[in-house]
Amino acid sequence: MKPSDIGKAYDQITHLWTREAFNRENGIEPHNKALAFLENQEGVALDVGCGATGRFFDLLLSHGLTPEGVDVSEKMLEFAKSRHPDVKLYQADICEWVLPKKYDFITAWDSIWHIPLAQQKTVMTKLIEGLKPSGVLIFSFGGLAAPDEHTNDFMGPKVYYSTLGTNGFLELVLGLGCICRHLEYDQYPEMHTFLIIQKNN
Repeated sequence: MKPSDIGKAYDQITHLWTREAFNRENGIEPHNKALAFLENQEGVALDVGCGATGRFFDLLLSHGLTPEGVDVSEKMLEFAKSRHPDVKLYQADICEWVLPKKYDFITAWDSIWHIPLAQQKTVMTKLIEGLKPSGVLIFSFGGLAAPDEHTNDFMGPKVYYSTLGTNGFLELVLGLGCICRHLEYDQYPEMHTFLIIQKNN
């Protein structure tokens, strides 16, 4: 599946994130861990695959950061804009999008695992290059032992997932001059995993 197909799939299931029952604390504790490593608390942040909830925008704003968001889903961005009309939003495929600036903080929570496996290294490299010196990146991924890709229809429409695997992501980010600050299987025995890295000066 292409990222544009993922966007169309998410256009059909915005209700999963906009309903009152959605847990807005999802991902907040890991982000607080990541923000603790940030040196510039008045910088600019980017939420990749920002979705509809705006909960990370709220968190970033509370830390003095100026957030921006990018998502491939038109419907998700409509909800995001209604909640945060002053936040700059971009509708784009992260595989093709050129980051408009360098960022102090980037989050890609439950998002880049939808890009094609063949694009994982390219996109990760782009995000790391898009960090300012000492910038922090947090992202979630499937913490498997080896690279993998699959589709499922658990949420309704068919959705694609891919991962470089835990060692694959670690090898990549370390090779790109980053420091591993935190790695956690936060839903074990499920393979949901997140990594916090910091770019060297």
